[in-house]
Amino acid sequence: MIKNLKLKHYFLLIFLVSVFSLLSAIYIEFILNQKPCKLCIYQRIPYVFAIFISFLGISSKNKYAWLFLIFLTFVFSSLISGYHFGIENNIFEEFSGCTNPNIDLLDKSKIIESLNNNLPNCKEVNFKIFGFSLATINLFISVIISLYTLKLLINEKNRSK
Repeated sequence: MIKNLKLKHYFLLIFLVSVFSLLSAIYIEFILNQKPCKLCIYQRIPYVFAIFISFLGISSKNKYAWLFLIFLTFVFSSLISGYHFGIENNIFEEFSGCTNPNIDLLDKSKIIESLNNNLPNCKEVNFKIFGFSLATINLFISVIISLYTLKLLINEKNRSK
């Protein structure tokens, strides 16, 4: 009974962290007018999955399967944010989707459309919190959640033996 209560609290924590992270990203984008790059947008996807997984994990009897999905979700989040961190710090080259497309400078309508729809490069860090980019903060959060979830998975596996 106690372990199920502890896991329910953990799923609730993951739910709250995910909701807070998404709301923060939306606030930074729409209220503070900081356009996200493509990788910033991709980094939101694992948090959306985590909301649904944690919600299902709270109400499910098979907590181990949902813990494993949380683990996979945040490992994936760690990979995306780690790659973005690497691009920001010149460890990796930007993939072609991160760079702005070439436009026909002779066509006035294409220039205006490009200026309106242009996302920043993934290398540009336009917004920092306590000196850290959002990709760095996401990497830190994702790695911590991944490692703690792995610890819970190992403990659950040992208890079932």
